[in-house]
Amino acid sequence: MDQLDYEEKYRGQGKQYICGVDEAGRGPLAGPVCAAAVILHPGQRIEGVNDSKKLTPKKREALYEVILQEALCCSIAWASEEEIDQLNILRATFLAMNRAVEGLKIQPDFVLVDGNQDPGLGIETLPLVKGDSLSLSIGAASILAKVARDRYMLELDQQYPQYGFQKHKGYPTAQHYAALRQYGPSPVHRLTFLKKMH
Repeated sequence: MDQLDYEEKYRGQGKQYICGVDEAGRGPLAGPVCAAAVILHPGQRIEGVNDSKKLTPKKREALYEVILQEALCCSIAWASEEEIDQLNILRATFLAMNRAVEGLKIQPDFVLVDGNQDPGLGIETLPLVKGDSLSLSIGAASILAKVARDRYMLELDQQYPQYGFQKHKGYPTAQHYAALRQYGPSPVHRLTFLKKMH
């Protein structure tokens, strides 16, 4: 299967602007969830784009810049740890995805989204499980979301160095739990995620 099959299929049905959407940061105990939306030029390929989790950080960083420069348009958006605590992580993720799509300079007429649920964008949407490796548009969005969130967690590491965000980006590791036990939660921790703390 080609990574542009889905884009070509729906373009063939008259959809002009096809957008890929993905998120990063659903699992961490701290920090916001990030979503990105990407519309590529028709037939455009960006060499090396794949599921962001399969790429090295250095490769992701390089592709991040290429995608921002070469895609037809892109948008990155967030839902805060407060919104995650208020809404729950799924609804906060959908909120970030909605914000990302709304932030595009061109409104898409079709959306390919990673996962098995429709985030309720008000636009015709196809959820794709493992979409970040099936669709180039979703793969590009996954790279933008992951790099943007990792960079933000490095900023938070400067503010709260005791938690080790630089290493684990807020994900639940033994080191992170040890820091939480020692220092308690910071203002950027998701309190609803800490109820199950070891």
